[in-house]
Amino acid sequence: MRLSGRVWAAALAVSAALAAGAAPLTAQFRPEEIAQREMWENFMRTAEIIKFEPVGEGVTHPWKLTLRRGDVEHKAVWKNIDILDGEIPDRWRFEIAAYRLDKLLGLNMIPPVVEREFRGKPGDLSLWADNKFSLLKKEEENIPTPESASAQVAAMKYLTRAWDCLIANDDRTQQNILYTEDWRTILFDHSRAFRSDKDHRERLIYGSNGIKTMDDGRGGRRPVLFRRLPRAFVEKIRSLEKAAVQAAVGPYLTEAEIDALMARKPILLAEIDDMIKQEGEKAVLYLP
Repeated sequence: MRLSGRVWAAALAVSAALAAGAAPLTAQFRPEEIAQREMWENFMRTAEIIKFEPVGEGVTHPWKLTLRRGDVEHKAVWKNIDILDGEIPDRWRFEIAAYRLDKLLGLNMIPPVVEREFRGKPGDLSLWADNKFSLLKKEEENIPTPESASAQVAAMKYLTRAWDCLIANDDRTQQNILYTEDWRTILFDHSRAFRSDKDHRERLIYGSNGIKTMDDGRGGRRPVLFRRLPRAFVEKIRSLEKAAVQAAVGPYLTEAEIDALMARKPILLAEIDDMIKQEGEKAVLYLP
């Protein structure tokens, strides 16, 4: 787990032009932040490491690095975990693949991540995430969601579940969901995503036949659902092709991991289509 911190340097001027392409599906990262992603990626790859220390939390043993280039100084988190925890792969390269896929789909919920060598080893380097608190802290301290933000927070909860279904991330915790001051949702920690075993090729993490269930309050279990989704997200999933995924993730996913993701695509769409049949399209899909 990485701690809270500042992600966008206040002293930096906003880029003159916004990133090319369609408008983002959500308002999690602001347009000016999205426009600065390429700049931050380059900064993290090339800036001098002037300070480093263990984060001190989390099973992946991350390091907090302080980077400097010219007058710009910023923090990032580096890790190079590459293990099998039982049968569960925990890979640093999945962090980069998740960020690149997030960009491909226009979700804009994951801070910039690049590959960076540290202490002679390759690993992923993630920009220190700007947030007010994690979902864990919100629950532990009973921080209420303001009425003005309740719809947005709920919408992002469902979108996060659908995203985790696509990438087979069954390690989503309250610690790796962050909220900004204005209640935007930021996601991190995807090193246990992209599962490619038989169960994760044939079932989703969430949904009517999901791997994860929750207590129904009556001694039984019930499905964990994603009730509403952005129409643009669903359309992008429908049009998602293997070649586009391969081009986006590059060397950070194997052929088997990409094939598993593509196997989950029709299952995810079938789940969404069934929701639409039961609830009606207007109740399930919304414009961003």
